[in-house]
Amino acid sequence: MSSITLSRLQTATKSTARVFTPLCKGTIHHQGVDLHSSFRRPYSSFRKLTSLPLTKWFPRCVSTRLMSYGVNVTSGGYRKGVFLVTGAATVAGIAVGVCHFQRAEMASRILLPEKDGDILERSKSFMCSPVTDVQALQKRKDEMSTRMEMLILETQSAFCKALEEVDGGSFKVDRWQRKEGGGGISCVLQDSKVFEKAGVNVSVVYGNLPEAAAKQMRSRGKVLKAKDGKLPFCAMGVSSVIHPKNPHIPTVHFNYRYFEIEEADGTKQWWFGGGTDLTPTYLNQEDAVHFHSTLKEACDKHHPQYYSDFKKWCDRYFFINHRNERRGIGGIFFDDLDSPNQDEVFAFVKTCARSVVPCYLPIVRKHVNDPFSPEEKAWQQLRRGRYVEFNLVYDRGTKFGLATPGSRIESILMSLPLTARWEYMHEPAKGTKEAELMEVLREPKDWI
Repeated sequence: MSSITLSRLQTATKSTARVFTPLCKGTIHHQGVDLHSSFRRPYSSFRKLTSLPLTKWFPRCVSTRLMSYGVNVTSGGYRKGVFLVTGAATVAGIAVGVCHFQRAEMASRILLPEKDGDILERSKSFMCSPVTDVQALQKRKDEMSTRMEMLILETQSAFCKALEEVDGGSFKVDRWQRKEGGGGISCVLQDSKVFEKAGVNVSVVYGNLPEAAAKQMRSRGKVLKAKDGKLPFCAMGVSSVIHPKNPHIPTVHFNYRYFEIEEADGTKQWWFGGGTDLTPTYLNQEDAVHFHSTLKEACDKHHPQYYSDFKKWCDRYFFINHRNERRGIGGIFFDDLDSPNQDEVFAFVKTCARSVVPCYLPIVRKHVNDPFSPEEKAWQQLRRGRYVEFNLVYDRGTKFGLATPGSRIESILMSLPLTARWEYMHEPAKGTKEAELMEVLREPKDWI
């Protein structure tokens, strides 16, 4: 069972700002492993963070690419988790929010092991046996492709089990193979008690990169040198979209992936991508702060600018251009991440993957029994329509999947809800909760 300790709220006045000491700290005990999740850690005093040297985001064609930071962020005076607000009303509001999340079991259980162990033993906790043969994984256990495959399988298992616990239903586990190379495991919970459709997919595919996919990558600034017109590749990732029945529980999406391409001279290009983002039907300030604070906590363990940069990238990426609105209230998003080195980027991705359960499950538990009206359900259907539009028109992962021969269409389109609605020229009335959401979707805000 999870145990939660709620630290007392403290305030210290400095100018017009108030800095908080821990609002909520969870200690999770599971199978002999203690995992600590501090959702907002304290500053002993407020420090202004300035840009670090050699830290820039450079535009490359239609996207951006992370260049080497060139600094050691594991030492020095930076401390994680500042939470700055102004005004007594905000203090009271956040204090109430923490109590809500305490009742919702803010520190949800995380089932991922702290250290890599025996591959066969770790595989026993998965939803299904690994996509790659276990003996092959054991032979190359130190290679990044193996380490990443184990991580995405563990992430799938941890998230599915957390969702099953709150829903009471069971995921259908669907293992599939790709004749061109590789395969995947699709886990889907459909028309259940809490979730209308919950999908958590793992895919591990390899072969020669299709020209359509290569063209998409070159448009992002990739220089790919083929040999005899062929580009051997390996791609793997975990992807999830959760559509709850209750309109007061937001939709969540996360995706963490690794890509490797062998060029004509035998050298390999590699990069990581991914992110986690929230799409509410109704705006809830406490939920937004909790979600973004948890993601910031994960990012701050690796670099003080990650959250800020990847939050902005998320707001840019999940933009429905033909509607002039964002898909949701964001989170973090990054792609083509290949520096400072492979081990450090993998460590960052692992931290992000392990933040998925604590950033989302407390919100689900908080709202699982909220009453809702037929009008609120109808608004949820309209917002789902926008979700569908983004995924089919703009989403990079959907485009890559559809352009890859042998891809499994059912798994690619798993992200679509069971039901959605489109009304002609619909616009919420001014001053309504629906209109409040639209304001944030058109003009993103900083939540922490």
